[in-house]
Amino acid sequence: MQWLMRFRALWGIHRPCHRFRPAPRQLLCRCLSDAPRWNDNDQPEEFNFARDVLDFWTQMEKEGKRGPSPAMWWVNNEGDEVKWSFGEMTDLTCRAANVFSQTCGLQPGDGLVLLLPRVPEWWLVAIGCIRAGIIFIPATTQLKVKDIHYRLQMSKAKAIVTTDTLAPEVDSVASECPTVESKLLVSDHDRKGWLNFWSLIKSASPDHTCIKSKTMDPMLIFFTSGSTGYPKMVKHSHGLALRCCLPSCREWLQLKTSDIMWCLSDPGWIIAVIGGLIEPWVAGCTLFIHHLPQFDPKVIVQTLFKYPITRCMGAPTIYRMILQQNFSSLRFPTLEHCSAGGEALLPQEQEQWERQTGTPLCEVYGQSETGATCGVVRGMRSKPGSMGKVLPPFDVQIIDNKGNILPPQTEGNIGIRIKPTRPLGLFLCYEGDPVKTAEVECGDFYNTGDRATIDEDGYVWFLGRDDDIINASGYRIGPAEVENALAEHPAVAESAVVSSPDPVRGEVVKAFIVLAPPFLSHDRDQLTKELQEHVKSVTAPYKYPRKVEFVLELPKTPTGKIKRTELRKKEFGQK
Repeated sequence: MQWLMRFRALWGIHRPCHRFRPAPRQLLCRCLSDAPRWNDNDQPEEFNFARDVLDFWTQMEKEGKRGPSPAMWWVNNEGDEVKWSFGEMTDLTCRAANVFSQTCGLQPGDGLVLLLPRVPEWWLVAIGCIRAGIIFIPATTQLKVKDIHYRLQMSKAKAIVTTDTLAPEVDSVASECPTVESKLLVSDHDRKGWLNFWSLIKSASPDHTCIKSKTMDPMLIFFTSGSTGYPKMVKHSHGLALRCCLPSCREWLQLKTSDIMWCLSDPGWIIAVIGGLIEPWVAGCTLFIHHLPQFDPKVIVQTLFKYPITRCMGAPTIYRMILQQNFSSLRFPTLEHCSAGGEALLPQEQEQWERQTGTPLCEVYGQSETGATCGVVRGMRSKPGSMGKVLPPFDVQIIDNKGNILPPQTEGNIGIRIKPTRPLGLFLCYEGDPVKTAEVECGDFYNTGDRATIDEDGYVWFLGRDDDIINASGYRIGPAEVENALAEHPAVAESAVVSSPDPVRGEVVKAFIVLAPPFLSHDRDQLTKELQEHVKSVTAPYKYPRKVEFVLELPKTPTGKIKRTELRKKEFGQK
């Protein structure tokens, strides 16, 4: 990769030279010790992950109080590697912060869409934004023109960072997104109308004073899908990162500075921010990244054998795909612990993984709105099929639709207590949608919309979603997005999209389609392929319907609303 050569040339000339400005570190020192958990009375007024975590470990490196292992270790299939120390991360992210603030003119509170694959620059941009108080908005690179257009318009982002591949699609909608003032390109080549990220980094000053962000100031926004509309903007504060510093929260993964942590999640989702940025660096351990443009079980297995990875995190689909390949050996030499999140982990898959690898596989549950909510803490007894116990600082209860707490073993909604005090790490709001924000408040609780029970031992058992969200291989997909894409094809008179069981992915997208009269006599197999390709062309490819069924009519309520629940129950063999 030519950009790697540019990086090496840059770093051969400009070694880390920033003037380190140590901020008060009582907070992090306390977080890294065995201090009691934070409570509402001593939650710090100010917190910034870049200053209070990343720069802390830079100082530990300088003082010789941390080992020689890198902060980041990036690899790809071509044999390229990048290793950055915490000092280099501090230097580069200070430069990035200056690029955003000085060159691009971004102000604290402005939004920046981060549309990059698993490349080192993703982490430079994210931390640079945190330093400067810019709200970064992660997005998967599988987005299409309409998806990009929607996110830029809704977020009113002032800037976007992306690659050569997606730059033309951004340009095609830029004129309709007047708030976008700066477009930055991670590339070996220049492009008209774009700023070259690495050229700016090279010329930027490494001297930067981190913004004094309040703990509850906004830090990032995730786009998530709803069952009856387009994606919502989930706004999080710096408290999302502070929560991971709490001693009680660190019991979940129990990472050590000697660990090498690999999170395989797509960088557009919250699990990548928590498991692939915040958690590893709070612990001061090495974050391992593989470019991995596609999930290839063989590449994942080869990587686990080749590199000294000790911790792994990913969607259950990844572990499932590996198990289905019938590898001769899965006894990875250094792997100690695995986590699975983003969808349900089947008990038989957990048992098979642990039997074949000798490594524990523990489930964690959460949402874009919550981060990790329930999980199996290292050393905790695992109950196959359970999501584990509630993770601090959340108070999770099973509630009815009025917010009343239900007794053990009673099915209800997973609720997180928000009154009298909203817990650290829970999302601030659905940005720009106060109505939707109010709708999820249920008495003293935030209603997740997910159904579960809690047993007498405090273990949570997931039952399903109360909405129509489809969870395919860890990607949450709103039916309306797929239905809107299908509606653009002339063959589709009506459609309803639901989840359908799948032996590999857990569940996939299925479309029930009522054909327009001119297409009733068309070949169904050919039409299925044509509709699938059409959806791939207008929205992110992972949203396309892997299953298609043509029907004469769709079940509806008296008011004309499609009864997706009825179709979904049919797919899963429920009455």
